[in-house]
Order: sequence, then C-alpha cells, then structure tokens
Amino acid sequence: MTDANSLKRRVVSTVQRLVANPVARRLPITMIETIGRKSGQPRRTPVGGRLVGNQFWLVSEHGQHSQYVRNIKANPAVRVRIRGRWRSGTAHLLPDDDPIERLRNLPGVNSALVRAMGTDLLTIRVDLD
Repeated sequence: MTDANSLKRRVVSTVQRLVANPVARRLPITMIETIGRKSGQPRRTPVGGRLVGNQFWLVSEHGQHSQYVRNIKANPAVRVRIRGRWRSGTAHLLPDDDPIERLRNLPGVNSALVRAMGTDLLTIRVDLD
C-alpha cells in the first residue's frame, strides 16, 4: 500500500469511527453486527449492500484493514439489519471477486462513496439463515 493510501485509510477510518458511524447507528439504515475479536462484544457498523435471494452482498472499502473484516475473520457469525429487521448469517470474504464489478450491482450512492473513499476493496457475502 502506498503512503497516500495508508494516510487516506487512516483519515477516512477516523472520521467514520468518530463522526459518521455514531450518527448512522442511530438511523434505520443497513448495519452489520460482528463480534469483537478482542472484546467479545457486539460491534455494529453501517454498511451499504443488497439482498439477493438469501444472501446479502457488500463491499468493504478498506478490505483486510477494516475492523469489522478482522472481526469476521475471527468469527464469521454475523447479523445484518436489513429494512429494520435483524437477520443472522455467516459472512464470507471473497478476495477473488471483482469488487468494482460487484459495486455496479449494489446501491449507487453507497457504491460511489465506497469507490471514492476506499483503499483496498473487498467483496463480502453473507449467507443468511
């Protein structure tokens, strides 16, 4: 990763953690809940994605550097809040999937933000129970 990408990731992550995510958690938007790999506590992160059948697809803008992706690696059992309803599932990291192509099939505004703010895109599929 270049120094510019590293700086971009740190700035974007800090703004999200301190400003955007606390506000978004109070809104009725799509959210993924992981279990903290160190704390063991539920961790909720606002995400954009699309429900396709019994799968929820999303793209992480910072890939392996995202805290929720690190939590998924430690424990793939997650919950996703879709249209106000929590659903349990198993998350799968898909490094071989083309995240740019995947974003073309996900909600437009979120996809544009992920492309603009992202540094290391990674596709995630959640198989819902």
